[in-house]
Amino acid sequence: MSTSYTTASVGLRKSLLETSVAFVFLTAVTGLLYPALTTGIAQTMMRDQASGSLVFHDGRVVGSSLIGQDWTKTPFFQTRPSAVAYDGASSGASNLGPTNPKLINDVQSRVKAWQTLRGDTTPVPGDLVTTSGSGLDPHISRAAALYQVPVVARRTGLSEAALTALIEEHDESGLFGRHHYVNVLNLNIGVQSLLRKAS
Repeated sequence: MSTSYTTASVGLRKSLLETSVAFVFLTAVTGLLYPALTTGIAQTMMRDQASGSLVFHDGRVVGSSLIGQDWTKTPFFQTRPSAVAYDGASSGASNLGPTNPKLINDVQSRVKAWQTLRGDTTPVPGDLVTTSGSGLDPHISRAAALYQVPVVARRTGLSEAALTALIEEHDESGLFGRHHYVNVLNLNIGVQSLLRKAS
């Protein structure tokens, strides 16, 4: 056996050993240690968020404050339209450009539907007639919630004043307080609570 062959064989074995050690080490650090550490920190410091920001009502999970739901078959406040039918497994936008005839037709149809529901031609807030980038936006603007007050009042029998006060109670503001919005799930839980008190 030649010296060069032996040296190459030893070098190859050394490289394979070093590579294997590095592979096992990095797998342990990035596949086990790091995820365990970040999960532990998250569960300790922000348990609700780490568990999915789940919302409980009457002792059961009714959704997440981060994921929009379909409210179209209820008498409650409606969220933004969804291009993915509110399917959390396939989040996404419609990807239609502003001059796309389908988008224009969809928006016009939604405007007409809202104005028919209200029985007037008050301009409809944009977030009630356009889909969000994710298709799962859990919030609507305060203006969009206030726009729906007459409709929800008529459907539920609650007073417009009570619903407006509920919106103000659930009002959140964005950076520097410039944009105001409400979480539709939390708002509708509030509506259900008002209905219980009224019955």
